[in-house]
Amino acid sequence: MDTSRKQNRKKRQSTIAGILALVWMCVIFAFSAQTKEESSAVSEGISFRIVNATGLFLHLHIDEARIREIAGAIEHFVRKGAHMTEYAILAVLIYLWLGRWKFSRLRAACIAAVLSILYACSDEIHQLFVAGRAGMVSDVLVDSAGAVLGLALFLCVRICANRVKVR
Repeated sequence: MDTSRKQNRKKRQSTIAGILALVWMCVIFAFSAQTKEESSAVSEGISFRIVNATGLFLHLHIDEARIREIAGAIEHFVRKGAHMTEYAILAVLIYLWLGRWKFSRLRAACIAAVLSILYACSDEIHQLFVAGRAGMVSDVLVDSAGAVLGLALFLCVRICANRVKVR
């Protein structure tokens, strides 16, 4: 493939990643706009499904009351895991969007992390105006950890894949 084609392809992929990053930011905004009750219902439902599926997979015979009890115990971790995942995805999409400019891998990753963290801050400010929600510094830290870990994992996979492809 000639250089011009590669550049066009890279710009096209970058544009798509940028659009997806904006869409993903809207998804995060929509989740943050849920009231405390709506957000809790989603987290509880997901926690219940995780426990139920795990019980079925491991052939455990757990009654529904026990499933709900276990789901309630893990809901906090499910919620924080969701925060981390949301921002890992956002950071990777921003990193890919930055591919249209000639940044080093490290600089693009740092910019993607900073933009994701700034969005996490704005998201917590947004939650101050939603009924029953609160903007929390601890959530910004969880979101930030998700962005950084997501980028690190993505870059490790990408570097390893490139090394395998070269051989």
